[in-house]
Amino acid sequence: QVQLVESGGGLVQAGGSLRLSCAASGRTFGSYAMGWFRQAPGKEREFVAAISWNGGSTYYADSVKGRFTISRDNTKNPVYLLMSRLKPEDTAVYYCNALAGIVAGKTPQPLLDTWGQGTLVTVSS
Repeated sequence: QVQLVESGGGLVQAGGSLRLSCAASGRTFGSYAMGWFRQAPGKEREFVAAISWNGGSTYYADSVKGRFTISRDNTKNPVYLLMSRLKPEDTAVYYCNALAGIVAGKTPQPLLDTWGQGTLVTVSS
């Protein structure tokens, strides 16, 4: 059974930084593009960042561009998200997922129907 486990969330003041990690079990995702998504209270889940299977290409939502950095190490955890200059509006539960692909001009879509438990990021003002 495929399982994705996110970690690294917490409470941080506005302007601070956090690094999220995503670990996979049940299969490897070294040949897949990977992405981060988030869901704020009362809102739908939204795309945050994506990275190609070899780490050569990255793609970000406009709301986090220049502040967040996605990376991967296929020998360890599949994907990381370094979040800097955090804002209260970044408060959400963050999830990772494999991606169906990265197509220029189109928002990356999750590949797996099952999501992990996510990791909560709370940014105080």
